[in-house]
Amino acid sequence: MDPIVSFVVPCYRLAHLLPECVNSILAQTYRDFEILIMDNCSPDNTPEVAASFNDPRVKHIRNEVNLGHVRNFNKGITMSRGKYVWLVSPDDWLRSPNVLARYVDLMERNPGVGYVFCRAVEVQGSKEVGVARWTNCGRKDRIWDGPSFLMRLIRGDCIVLSSAMVRKECYDKYGLFSLEMPHANDWYLWCVLALHYQVAYLSEPMLFVRIHEMSLTSEFNQGGSPICAIDELNVLWRVARLAELAGVISDRRAFNTSIASLAARALRYGPPWGKWGKRPGLSEADFEVLLRRHVRDSKDEEDCRARLYMAIGDEEFLHGQHKNAAQAYRVGLGLRPWWIRSWAKYLLLRTGGLGLYIRRFILDLRESRAEAK
Repeated sequence: MDPIVSFVVPCYRLAHLLPECVNSILAQTYRDFEILIMDNCSPDNTPEVAASFNDPRVKHIRNEVNLGHVRNFNKGITMSRGKYVWLVSPDDWLRSPNVLARYVDLMERNPGVGYVFCRAVEVQGSKEVGVARWTNCGRKDRIWDGPSFLMRLIRGDCIVLSSAMVRKECYDKYGLFSLEMPHANDWYLWCVLALHYQVAYLSEPMLFVRIHEMSLTSEFNQGGSPICAIDELNVLWRVARLAELAGVISDRRAFNTSIASLAARALRYGPPWGKWGKRPGLSEADFEVLLRRHVRDSKDEEDCRARLYMAIGDEEFLHGQHKNAAQAYRVGLGLRPWWIRSWAKYLLLRTGGLGLYIRRFILDLRESRAEAK
């Protein structure tokens, strides 16, 4: 009989971390699963490590040539026989033996849920550094209707790939990981599935996610290419189009706000990436190419540019560049003079010390409220 759950563990040059990952799966109290170790022609001793697990549920599949990480993901999903598929990176591992039981129970009781995920605890080296803030979607378990979660998701990817278990039919109906977006393909997939399914969230952090310089994201960021920022902007624009076609949104304003925020960070300072510094930034020429490729019409382009200038103003303010911030706000207000909140930011900036104090107080208050949720 086919197993209920298929774990897909894609492995390349991480044989030394594979035992911790696989053993955390084998320790689960829910036992009806298979583990597919997808060895992407790894040059290390992955075959020997894979052969060391004395359990018939563990299967080692070695590619004759390196397929690239996305094709390897997709090959594993295609080969999986389970009703549910859980792709776990070999550098991550489950925190307790009851995780899988909770996931399966939730999915079995809620057939409209396409995937379930949880918060994650970051590990650097051998040290736990706390729950990853970006994975926090609240302190209570929750099942979202898909479109509502999509609006949360476009503000930033809050799902660690290794924390999500997906109903196999989702892949069968709506496709696998996109080859066109090597960095943000998982974020894109979560968005696409949210257009068609409910999404479940378990607030307990039940996954360890390891942050290290050999991870895929670290390699992207250290390569000097703006591929991460480009991929993420492509995700937002493509999903906006899909959401329009599905009738989920009537305009792109929410998407344009997220696009502007992401682009402003990439254009100005480059988003931070832990102890390895900052991600490669985005050139204005790169952004212009993306903008002209994806905007719907001149009205949409103007809205996106106005929100970009406002986001640049926010970014400059956070870095203490008040003159640059004021200039960006002025340009944005020239495009959207009826935006009252933007006028408030600009006028507070122009009033000097008191205005700056009020603005910082408001930002601190919002941050504290967000952390309290």
